[in-house]
Amino acid sequence: MPELNLGLVGLGRIGQMHAANITSTAGIGTLSVFDLSEEQLSKAVADFGATAYDSLQELIGSGIDGLVIAAGTSAHASLIRAGVDAGIPVFCEKPLAPAAEVPELLEYIRHRNGVVQIGHQRRLDSGYLEAKRAFEAGELGWIHTLRAVTCDARPPAIEFLATSGGLFRDCSVHDFDILHWLTGREITSVFARGSNRGDPRIGEVGDVDTAMAMITFDDGTLGSVTASRYNGAGHDVRLEVQGSESTMVVGLDERSAFRSAEADIGFPTGTSHAEFMNRFEDAYLREMEAFTEVIRGVRSNPCTPEDAVAASAIADAAQQSLETGQPVAVHPVGQ
Repeated sequence: MPELNLGLVGLGRIGQMHAANITSTAGIGTLSVFDLSEEQLSKAVADFGATAYDSLQELIGSGIDGLVIAAGTSAHASLIRAGVDAGIPVFCEKPLAPAAEVPELLEYIRHRNGVVQIGHQRRLDSGYLEAKRAFEAGELGWIHTLRAVTCDARPPAIEFLATSGGLFRDCSVHDFDILHWLTGREITSVFARGSNRGDPRIGEVGDVDTAMAMITFDDGTLGSVTASRYNGAGHDVRLEVQGSESTMVVGLDERSAFRSAEADIGFPTGTSHAEFMNRFEDAYLREMEAFTEVIRGVRSNPCTPEDAVAASAIADAAQQSLETGQPVAVHPVGQ
């Protein structure tokens, strides 16, 4: 089987991680890169043996088999179109695009039979995969409650928060996606609250440092999604799935970011994760492995543009509820 040649656009923090994963993934021959920063291009050449190009057109014209997009959200739509027009599969970090551009972009992809995988890496995490398997096998019975948690150890830079779209869109969108994916049910309404008790600048840029959303599924199942920028115990990502027959928890291991009040049990004993890239190191690698399989046509797309837009719609509804103080209905994609 011939090796694949991948192109990567965007060499910031996430882009550098993807570059490392691409070069360590079996079946990938060369990595070609483009970024507006000469410094980042030089770093990718030095660190990963990448071939640098001066423009997107030159990168695509070099004969790549797939395009990985790790640039800023505002550039996603144009970059996806370029990949689709070239007839090559595209991997793009979430979200698909700014909300105003989504309907036209979805139609563009569909009309041209484009292959676009969106980066919701939790779908490739072993814990979430096992929870989904157990639920679908009937081991948990019917689900009555889901509780999802995503907490940063410390807030990112204020400059990032000012353009992130808010805590629900930045952090909780992954929880909304995984709840929709795991249950196979639509989330129909969201009721959210938030607070600011940390750095006042977070509130000044229009965000909150802690938030909670109560969600209702189309079959009446209830769930909660909690997020915070201040979790001094470490980066904390968990999901509790409570069913009529059994309960399963994702993210409960020796590196869990908490300590037990029952001190004598000695759990957890490991060092907690410092950030999301540590917590999902294996999932990010599997995500790129999955993309190579999508390119080769040997597996289905693990996260379609429609999947990603559905999660973003829930996050948008949560943000609207946070701002209005009222429950907000979630409408399916295209409605």
